[in-house]
Amino acid sequence: MTAATTGDSPAARRRAGVAFVVVSALCFGAMAIMARIAYASGIDTTTLLALRFSIAALVMVAVARLRGAVWPRGAVLAALIGMGALGYAGQAFTFFTALTLAPAGLVALLLYLHPALVAVLSAVLLHERLSTPKVVALVVALAGMALTVLPTLGDGAPAAHPGIASGVAFGVAAAAIYAGYILVGARVGRGVAALPMATLVIGSAALLFAFAAALSGPRWPGTTAGWLAVAGIALVSTVAAITLFFAGLARIGPTQASTLSTVEPLFTVLLAAVVLGETITAVQLAGGVLILAAVVLLARAPRRLEAP
Repeated sequence: MTAATTGDSPAARRRAGVAFVVVSALCFGAMAIMARIAYASGIDTTTLLALRFSIAALVMVAVARLRGAVWPRGAVLAALIGMGALGYAGQAFTFFTALTLAPAGLVALLLYLHPALVAVLSAVLLHERLSTPKVVALVVALAGMALTVLPTLGDGAPAAHPGIASGVAFGVAAAAIYAGYILVGARVGRGVAALPMATLVIGSAALLFAFAAALSGPRWPGTTAGWLAVAGIALVSTVAAITLFFAGLARIGPTQASTLSTVEPLFTVLLAAVVLGETITAVQLAGGVLILAAVVLLARAPRRLEAP
């Protein structure tokens, strides 16, 4: 659908696209804060993720049916189910586990190592050429990670927060799994519409975590705030965030969308300070800025072929 058919000018479409992506990033950024509130109510990670993906999947299936989505079949269907049950589920589990062990702002900053990891994996697995901007971005990202992580591991930090080293490890693992998920999705998702693709991935993750929660015994939220946080994660930080991002992506393209998405961890850091009273040192903020600068460099690096 073009601007002419919608009656919107290119400038209006761009403004709408920018707004959609920024609001999407804010929705994603609030997820870490709501997760900490949910954990404080007594819920465990498996139950939280089962509720998150189950609620989101029900909503997205309803939307897909209303819009007459065409579902993939065969090998593509199997690959998408695998992406949800392994890739998206693995990333979510490591990310939410990291939130139980380390500050939300730190975990959010570590997750944004994934664009640099995508560049490395693309060079190793797909034999893509690492251009000079990409190499510079990788160096900047590694420097940013060092500045972000090292203050949490020194000066007695592990004694004050015994699990923080494990939290950092889970945070980096979440970024690595997400990078692999993106590479697989770029290949599998060719020719598949965004809505059915996202619905299948989320639905597969929902089935996995629902089964795991049933086996281990669910631990439900013990407070109204906990239930509201779970609903917010499912509806705001999953359904709305994904829908808004795809809407913005269609209007401004992948390069600008990925660049604008870098406001997500910064919003998480600010919200964690206001709502949770967390503190991020100046050194860690500098590291976070370097990580986000690396994302911008990668997003603006020239490409021979535009990603599908």
